[in-house]
Amino acid sequence: MKKNSTSQSTPARHSFSEGGFFNLRVLIGLCVVLAGVFLALLGLGAFSVITASSAQAQQKQRIIDIEGLPSGFDCSTIPEKGIDKQENLRAGLIMIACGEAEGGSPSPAERFSQFIQNLLPAPLFIGGTDVDVILPDAAYPKVTQSESMEWGGPNNTWVVNYNDSRTSSGCYSGLSYSTDNGATWHAGQPLCSGHGTNFGDPIVVYNARLGMWFAGDLATGCGGQGIGLWTSANGVTWSTGACAHNGGNDDRESMWVDNNPASPFYGRMYISYNDFNIGGGALYVTYSDNGTAWTAVQLNPGFIRDIQVTGDLQGSGRVYVASMNEGGGGLTTRQNVMYRSTNGGVSWTSSNAGPAFQGPGRATSGYFALVFSSIWRHMGWGEPAASGNVVSLDYAACGQNVVCSGASDHGDVYYIRSTDAGLTWGTPVKLNTDTGTAMQWQPSLTATQGGMLFASWYDGREANGGSDLNCAVGSPNPCYRRWGRVSFDNGATWQPNDMVGRALSPLPAQPDSAVQATYEGDYDYHSSFGTTAIGGWTDGRTIISGNSQQDVLVNFVSLSQGTPTPTPTATVPPSPTPTATAVATPTATPAGIALTASGRKVHGFDTVDLSWSGATSANVDIYRNGLIITTVTNTGSYTDNTGQKGKATFTYKVCEAGTQNCSNLVTVTFGGG
Repeated sequence: MKKNSTSQSTPARHSFSEGGFFNLRVLIGLCVVLAGVFLALLGLGAFSVITASSAQAQQKQRIIDIEGLPSGFDCSTIPEKGIDKQENLRAGLIMIACGEAEGGSPSPAERFSQFIQNLLPAPLFIGGTDVDVILPDAAYPKVTQSESMEWGGPNNTWVVNYNDSRTSSGCYSGLSYSTDNGATWHAGQPLCSGHGTNFGDPIVVYNARLGMWFAGDLATGCGGQGIGLWTSANGVTWSTGACAHNGGNDDRESMWVDNNPASPFYGRMYISYNDFNIGGGALYVTYSDNGTAWTAVQLNPGFIRDIQVTGDLQGSGRVYVASMNEGGGGLTTRQNVMYRSTNGGVSWTSSNAGPAFQGPGRATSGYFALVFSSIWRHMGWGEPAASGNVVSLDYAACGQNVVCSGASDHGDVYYIRSTDAGLTWGTPVKLNTDTGTAMQWQPSLTATQGGMLFASWYDGREANGGSDLNCAVGSPNPCYRRWGRVSFDNGATWQPNDMVGRALSPLPAQPDSAVQATYEGDYDYHSSFGTTAIGGWTDGRTIISGNSQQDVLVNFVSLSQGTPTPTPTATVPPSPTPTATAVATPTATPAGIALTASGRKVHGFDTVDLSWSGATSANVDIYRNGLIITTVTNTGSYTDNTGQKGKATFTYKVCEAGTQNCSNLVTVTFGGG
């Protein structure tokens, strides 16, 4: 991190006449000597130091106008405002304009080679098909889309909020939705008006108690750089909402809502963030029961990085904020810290979540560590999850316990959990089990109410025979794939790690000059709805103008598991056609709700059509294999896109919402195909 020079002295100035005489030959000789000194310094690289030092000394007088911001920004205030430590796109724009960082630029591309992919055996994958949710893209170079949060809601609706540079520097927000369980997606920019300039840092949730979607970003209309919200009844059309926080220097907000009706704080929404106007980046949570009135609570008066807020899915009302002490930045040691509230966010306590560790990376850019030599800032951040008394966290650390610039393995992904609701923590477990030196970084994590976990991360093991590879930016050659791992017992044991992404991705460039050149997206917040998890990531397999560039891809993972209750079944033949098959014969109806089901294949995915009668409530809970997968309007029918392919068995029931007044059980069995 650059520091301003403390020297305020100005060299004395003399005119030629003040020396008493003017000697032309002396002047010429002096010029020759100075030229030699200049060339010597240039050859030694010292001139760049002198120039930088001079620029720092003059920085106090550098007042500039930045497009999209109030006029007269003082570049010398960057350190005191912590702008060099912020991740958001407004901070990046300031750093570029003040000459403290470079904007993106086109990268020379190379001819694509399928050689490595052709050598791979037929793979097994976690989850379904990859979907690029941002298409159609804009014209190059306004093509940077990354850093996403995904959420599911009723009526087969899923929403992905992400950073999008197609209209930079006027707006950095993009939002995509699906109303058919991810079969099709619709991309747009509905959050670009209503709160001034939108600078991204995406959040999105569905509030079941209010029956309302909430999405947010940093926006100038909320105090200069505060947290603006938008609302939607269906996830499709959006209206301007409240400012969750009016701030001039907020950063890296995250959001969670307590959707369990058994919770004492059912429907309460929580947003965590860093406020760089206070204490160099004080950590806060603001909470609301209606989305309009928000109450802010300080968790830490100084800077500790906000990672993500989450809460107990089983209804205790406990809320957690994962944070990180970054050791002053760069390739230093890190310490995960978990904050915990048991009274709806009113007060908080904290504990170290595991031991300190060496941060991942191979290089630095200002304050931040970099995954590659010139791109992808990442400090080891992961994501927390909570189900019952088990609180989980994944993160990335250096592959060896050394300063990572000198390591041969620049990153591995670890998992740690607490079994007493965040009071004490166990021993970290490495999730990636490769034996080479390839890097793994930037993991995500989500849980279901039943305690099933899905962790995923970026993984370079396939690109260079298992060895480390400092990939070329923008080249279409393979660099990484999204990998992951599933636990069916709340993190006590894990299934083998395997591929999530259906193809290897190149290392995408960041060509937009209105976005920092090192940016690749700082987080990918996963979530689950019922027993279906959704995960997004930055992918570069779409080539535009000869360059790999950043898109947001998502994948659905079914986390259902269990032994179905023996009931009459409908067997689906191994056929790729969407033809409906035999309907299951229902058992006796215990409470007046009669349920039938039929199975079919849609694009190869196991899909079940449910029909019922006799339910009298406005909404019903749909159960699959003993767990609620969704709450929907009581229309008498629902289609469950399970996200699975091949052989599977699913047992369903329908209940009056929030009760155990339920239908008969119906089981649908799928064969192969």
